[in-house]
Amino acid sequence: MRKCGVLCPVFSLPSPYGIGTFGKSAYEFVDQLKKAGQSYWQILPLGQTGYGDSPYQSFSTFAGNPYFIDLDMLREEGLLTITECEQVEVCENPAYIDYEKMYFSRYKVLRMAFARFRGDQEKRYAKFVKKNSYWLEDYALYMAVKDYFGGKAFTEWDADIRLRKKKAIARYKDQLSGEMDFYKFMQFCFARQWKKLKKYANKKGIEIIGDIPIYVAFDSADTWANPELFQLDDSGLPIAVAGCPPDAFCATGQLWGNPLYDWNHHKQTKYVWWMKRIAYCYELYDVVRIDHFRGFESYYAIPYGDPTAEFGHWEQGPGYALFEKMKATLGECKVIAEDLGFLTDEVRALVAKTGYPGMKIIEFAFSDYEDNDYLPHHYGKNSIVYTGTHDNETALGWLSGLSKEDKKFVKEYCHCQTDKGLVYALIRLAMMSVSETAVIPIQDYLELDNAARINVPSTLGENWKWRLLPGQFDDKTVEKMREMAKISFRLPEKKESDQK
Repeated sequence: MRKCGVLCPVFSLPSPYGIGTFGKSAYEFVDQLKKAGQSYWQILPLGQTGYGDSPYQSFSTFAGNPYFIDLDMLREEGLLTITECEQVEVCENPAYIDYEKMYFSRYKVLRMAFARFRGDQEKRYAKFVKKNSYWLEDYALYMAVKDYFGGKAFTEWDADIRLRKKKAIARYKDQLSGEMDFYKFMQFCFARQWKKLKKYANKKGIEIIGDIPIYVAFDSADTWANPELFQLDDSGLPIAVAGCPPDAFCATGQLWGNPLYDWNHHKQTKYVWWMKRIAYCYELYDVVRIDHFRGFESYYAIPYGDPTAEFGHWEQGPGYALFEKMKATLGECKVIAEDLGFLTDEVRALVAKTGYPGMKIIEFAFSDYEDNDYLPHHYGKNSIVYTGTHDNETALGWLSGLSKEDKKFVKEYCHCQTDKGLVYALIRLAMMSVSETAVIPIQDYLELDNAARINVPSTLGENWKWRLLPGQFDDKTVEKMREMAKISFRLPEKKESDQK
């Protein structure tokens, strides 16, 4: 069945507290999606952000971002006062996030809520802690010790706790038990609020598309607590790190710096850690977009310490074995394979063997009047089409930077003779394609320029900041979206309950 959806990170939602949350604006966003005839809301990873504020560099692959906890909901529960909520410092420009202010003010307020929380009287809290103990205990200890050492990476901690000596683990758990409880409390609040919002979206007929980053951050609870999962030397440092080789867009390649997996170990343990990780994703999302899918066929390994990605080499990944185990363990799950970047016949064969739909990007389609796989006449039904992703320019920003010849190509292909209306011509092109699902960034429906761009890969400092303004996703936009969904036969089927 043909469907459509919208890409918008949670952090990009409006709220009075400097960043999008699971509060009132999120529910209103879902209501707008419903009225607009959408079936999907695609978000980015929900993990707790660390270095560079990237959701793809999280302190834990399991833990949620405490910034998304809605303070008004905590106030309604009696855990905060209006005065306390107003202490949160926010960016002066409501269209952007100031992560530094967020870091120094948000936790102060959450600690006030924690001081009033009585976890020992809350059955749901005890159940949550017990159910998630396989990751929550290590995460809470990791964050508490990290705070104890002034936020330093775990490689700079004292040797006994850095190497997880049993006596050190016991000592820090005893010494920092209160801090550990605070981090568990935040994860409880996060999970409860998110699952309530997801349930609301699902009842409205909106499914959530979430991400599972292929890699974890080096400075994370995952690496510290499970060093055997990664290619690390005897001192706990990476042997090689992740990235992408040089290409036409970046002469020195992309140096991500994530530790690489010891795939032999994962194979020997029957991918048990991966199964836990993926299963947890399906507690959060309805559909999982597997990031950097080509890395499971073969991955680029860069010597640790190299300043660029120029001298890396390719290594063999787990291939189909991981997904075979996933299907045997979890059954047939809804998956999107992020099959972008440098593709080989082997990568294409892996995607085909899994049966997962790959991604098609309209912005990749037009160059020098040359035919390529991203032009819609090449699409197959088993694909997901986007105008662009969070890593791309907005459609308007992309169009403004095209050469005269390439823009002419776009206009002729879309049968649109003027610049005005060209963004919607691209959206129409995606929606009218044979791809089973079309997902459009909210910035493109609003025809915003690159000031609304989410991320510029391989850069730091200005990413993951853009936010919707209150009222910006208005009824006029909703109507245009619904008409586009209707004419492209992507409106959800009406249920009997909807017809009454």
